[in-house]
Amino acid sequence: MSEIDVAIFTFDPERRLRLINRAGETLLGRPMDKLLGKTAQELGLHACFEADDDEPLTLSFPGGSGRWGIRRSTFREQGLPHELLVLTDLSRTLREEERRAWQRLVRVLGHEMNNSLAPIKSLAASLESLLRREPLPTDWKDDASSGLNSIASRADSLSRFLQAYTRLTRLPPPQKQDIDLAPLIQHVVDLEPRLKVQVRPGPKTVIRVDAAQIEQALINLVHNAVDAALETHGNVTLRWRETANCVEIFVEDEGPGIMNPANLFVPFFTTKPEGSGIGLPLCRQIAEAHDGTLALMNRADRQGAQALLRLPRN
Repeated sequence: MSEIDVAIFTFDPERRLRLINRAGETLLGRPMDKLLGKTAQELGLHACFEADDDEPLTLSFPGGSGRWGIRRSTFREQGLPHELLVLTDLSRTLREEERRAWQRLVRVLGHEMNNSLAPIKSLAASLESLLRREPLPTDWKDDASSGLNSIASRADSLSRFLQAYTRLTRLPPPQKQDIDLAPLIQHVVDLEPRLKVQVRPGPKTVIRVDAAQIEQALINLVHNAVDAALETHGNVTLRWRETANCVEIFVEDEGPGIMNPANLFVPFFTTKPEGSGIGLPLCRQIAEAHDGTLALMNRADRQGAQALLRLPRN
């Protein structure tokens, strides 16, 4: 694993190495006098000139391997164009981000598992104590049946949670086709029985998406909006508009608003007694699989929250 911070290389017009810093020498495993004059191809750096600046590269060198951020620029020296290549080691940063992500995930998973296993353990102990009594109480069958039903209920809740986890981690790639947005939105609204969701008609819009996935995302967003609106006897509105290169779909409620925005997209985090905590992470995963975005915020015009799903038009 690499422990190089920033390696800097300068190349002439023929992409022969003209200058290198100490980190670059360490990365390539040779001193400067053995490296100068060699081409980027010979040094194993040719891929860095073909890569997108915004995409980290996974590369291996004699002095280290890992994920690298690539930055390139040009300058002139003695009238000739030269290229500057900077490799930034992202390995430690990514490992730290990964560690924090796992900590959050384990914390939420542990909380959810404990919520189910603790009462199961307690009920099992109570049933064991009941069956050891001599003589057995006259109503022991009723108590045993009630305890076993409670255990089954908690086990079923845990099973649903694990199924939700599997669903979140196995989202298939979207199968895109041209879809008329208005009928899809109306179908989503018709599936919500608890509250009449108001649809504000927008422009006739055709988007290229996986209809089933986008429908599922909107169902989740509308469901959350209705949950919030029912707390305050408010309304839910769904509308859309077109911009230059995308479609923006708004799901707005008149509920109490967002109280803890930091945990909105943390998988398995939920404030609902029967919630799985995967609805919003799944919605965002669907949006990003379509090269779109999902944002949630408190409304500026009144009490409540607004979900904004942006999708490319093509």
